[in-house]
Amino acid sequence: MNAINTPTDLSPQARTAAIVQGLLAFMAQGGASDEAFNQQALALFAHQFQHNPAFQRFCRQKGQTPRSVNRWQDIPAVPISAFKALTLSCQPLADTDRVFMTSGTTQGDVKGKHHHPTLAVYDASMRANFSQRFMRGTDRIAMGILFPTEEMLPNSSLAHYLALAVQAFGTADSQYFLTPQGLDTARLCAALAQAEQTGTPYALLGASYSLVHLMDALQQQGRSFALPAGSRVLDTGGFKGQSRDIPMAQFYAQLSQLLGVPASHCINMYGMTELSTQFYDAGNAVLPSVKSGPHWIRSRLVNPMTGEEVAHGAPGVLAHCDLANFNSVTTILTEDVGVAVDGGFLLLGRAEGAQAKGCSLAVEAFLRAARA
Repeated sequence: MNAINTPTDLSPQARTAAIVQGLLAFMAQGGASDEAFNQQALALFAHQFQHNPAFQRFCRQKGQTPRSVNRWQDIPAVPISAFKALTLSCQPLADTDRVFMTSGTTQGDVKGKHHHPTLAVYDASMRANFSQRFMRGTDRIAMGILFPTEEMLPNSSLAHYLALAVQAFGTADSQYFLTPQGLDTARLCAALAQAEQTGTPYALLGASYSLVHLMDALQQQGRSFALPAGSRVLDTGGFKGQSRDIPMAQFYAQLSQLLGVPASHCINMYGMTELSTQFYDAGNAVLPSVKSGPHWIRSRLVNPMTGEEVAHGAPGVLAHCDLANFNSVTTILTEDVGVAVDGGFLLLGRAEGAQAKGCSLAVEAFLRAARA
């Protein structure tokens, strides 16, 4: 019996424990065939169809049930905005261990909520993926974090992600440099100077907009660094109106110039609160960079008006099937435009025009069905 196909008479807690055990075993494998991924995805779809009422109503209206869906590509994709309007959880909310909430871009913006009965799967996903894609064979490295701590932002998935990075991969002298008063540039520059002088590789991790603030401060002070070989930078999240917008080529060129880290070691992570798995590129020496994920997440490029896949190489809206999303829904329709290429996809930006309209219509259709 597939580890995710658990007996229906288990309590919610026991059912979740069995699913988690199966997923952790699947993720610990070195990879997965198309058949193995499909089997796991369909088992989770059956579980979520049975125990997530809003999702079940949506699937029934589309005529897609565990009896009729035979491929992971046919699992109905839930629009990402639905996390703002509805509770998407298979487990009773009283048993939720952590709720991650979207940041929202404007004051009063409704926040999406992603409920996690346990963080065991999320944490295992992050550690395995981060180790391979960012650490690249290095066990530990001194880290400077340009983001608030998990205590300051307990509902932030990125705060938790970065706390995990420090805990699992950072040396004892790793530090946070973003305080309630803003970026502590003086203390950060001292840490960078020490790494430069001692020849100890250093890693800077944080939101893209925080790195823009750092670059602006260094340019104003006329300072730059030549960090030792093996140093690296991770940015994520874009600028979100919290810094000046800057073209990607200029962004990575300035990072390399001011920190002495080659663009090949400036890595962008693409993730979101509604997922439990992140995508990475292999550096940004060549732009745009190809994003890809581990064997427990797969992506499609679709026309949001129809939900059908676009031709390979044509732009479409990204839909991700993340097996680590065991408690909510595995498959989400984002509002991000990309194009499929060999080895992954290129991220082109936010949906606009007809694509944005299609995403909005998909949200309306889901909410009508889920609330029926």
